[in-house]
Amino acid sequence: MDIRQLAAFHKVATLLSFSKAATELKYAQSSVTSQIKGLEMSLGVDLFDRLGGRIQLTDAGQRLLPYAEQMLTLAGEARGATVGSGDPAGVLTIGSMESITSYRMPPLLEFFHHRYPALHIVLRPSLCAETCHALRQGMFDMGFLMEAETQHPGVQTEVLGSEPLTVVAAPDHPLTRLPKVTTEELRRTQVISAEAGCAYRELFEAELNDGTGEALPFLEFGTIESIKRGVAAGLGISLLPTACVQDALDAGLLVRLDWEIPFEVFTQLAWRRGKNLTREMRVFTDQTMRFLAEEYGR
Repeated sequence: MDIRQLAAFHKVATLLSFSKAATELKYAQSSVTSQIKGLEMSLGVDLFDRLGGRIQLTDAGQRLLPYAEQMLTLAGEARGATVGSGDPAGVLTIGSMESITSYRMPPLLEFFHHRYPALHIVLRPSLCAETCHALRQGMFDMGFLMEAETQHPGVQTEVLGSEPLTVVAAPDHPLTRLPKVTTEELRRTQVISAEAGCAYRELFEAELNDGTGEALPFLEFGTIESIKRGVAAGLGISLLPTACVQDALDAGLLVRLDWEIPFEVFTQLAWRRGKNLTREMRVFTDQTMRFLAEEYGR
């Protein structure tokens, strides 16, 4: 097992394509295939299932992936510490939820792609509790959180700002005709939400359940885009980060309900407490704060 094999494995595992991995690594596809076969032979396991024109990670490949990311990161750190110059390089594994990845990160990722091409940023979909656990276990280098709390055991955070939230409905929903919407009126309305474990969903649910004596049913959709489509189709109302629904509000597909939100969540950049930030992590932190400062009014 060597670094070139791990780099080839990581790229193929990320892209799930030998040809795309070869293009990004600037290798011949046969070289990438040879590196993967050599790694599989040294480990004595298959790392990919090859199903016709598609590939997917085997269980062994899934187990190897976080270790490969850590080893590539350490190799980048060693190179930087030894050479002491040059651009940041290696792999940064970042845990993030959909609302940050899809609606906040694209300009930042574009910047890193052009400015630091040797630094590979890997985004892992993860809810906040899972991200904190992965940070403490060393499985993620950094992660984004969206929580009411800003203190987390074993995790250091930098608060990026208060995340604006909006309750939305279809334009013809009965609640849109009200100048003010009360909590009691929301309790009598079907709510579409993200999966359990999402901080703002849990705060919203707790607010609607308060004093009722029973849990109110939430209609769970898998993604923010599916929630927006469900709301636009009149299936219910939803509470989402404003950044996720601004396009639909501007297009008139959704309407903002005038309900005073009695809680607040903060978007945070996090890493394991006590960890010495590498050059790559410092660059990522600095640029994240620079790109997102204006959005959060900092």
